[in-house]
Amino acid sequence: MVDADVAAVPVFDHGLTVGDGVFETMRTERGVPFAMTRHLARLRRSLDGLGFTLDRSDDELRSAMQTVADEVVGAIGQQAKIRLTVTAGPGPLGSGRDHGSQTTYVAGAPLDAWPPTGAAVTVPWRRNEHSAVAGLKTTSYAENVVALAAARDRGATEALLANTAGELCEGTGSNVFVVTGDIVRTPPLSSGCLAGVTRALVIEVAATAGITLVEESLTLDSLAEADEVFLTSSTRDVHGQHAIDGRTLTAPGPVTTRLSDAFAALAATDVDP
Repeated sequence: MVDADVAAVPVFDHGLTVGDGVFETMRTERGVPFAMTRHLARLRRSLDGLGFTLDRSDDELRSAMQTVADEVVGAIGQQAKIRLTVTAGPGPLGSGRDHGSQTTYVAGAPLDAWPPTGAAVTVPWRRNEHSAVAGLKTTSYAENVVALAAARDRGATEALLANTAGELCEGTGSNVFVVTGDIVRTPPLSSGCLAGVTRALVIEVAATAGITLVEESLTLDSLAEADEVFLTSSTRDVHGQHAIDGRTLTAPGPVTTRLSDAFAALAATDVDP
């Protein structure tokens, strides 16, 4: 464990110079990083997609994440945000990779509190569902930074993007769900969206709660027709949206509330579902 002002990576680290790396972010639940097994599995899928194998075991990573969680939660006395980052390590100033030693680190910080509900807007940029890194959680996040900044300039808390086919895809750091009547719909992974850990858990708890949830291609018009819209992520859980592109919605709506309660009940009984 080192303080943030002491921690360092090489200036030639490929994660820094070209974004050649992956990461996972999770919140703590009762002092433990939530859903570690799922996050580590996704980390390895992302690494497979980038074409390199992690030189650390899951046990090492679990121990590191828990050590950081203990330190941060102990210092602040509240939930923390834990981020695990893996890069290809030092490399040339270009796209070529040296295949040398990797850079792996875990960082922690207080978990920022989300407002009770959010507001999202659609932005003009598109996710490329045919990209070599589609669906991978890489450190190449510049387009998310630009899109989220544009959303905040419009008074929103999240930006929603379509893919190249014009289909609803995802947010900059979230998966999106639309509710019409009592049916919940969310874009399929083939849309290019990230396979969110919370997304997967919500799909599972919906089945347990008897809520109809369908993965299917959606147009952007589905946002304008929805009775409820909610977003999911590892730090916001199930987050109702009170406005989409300026249109007011009830938030959290009744279906969103049922799913939010079911997810909270799961987290309260199992820190690694």
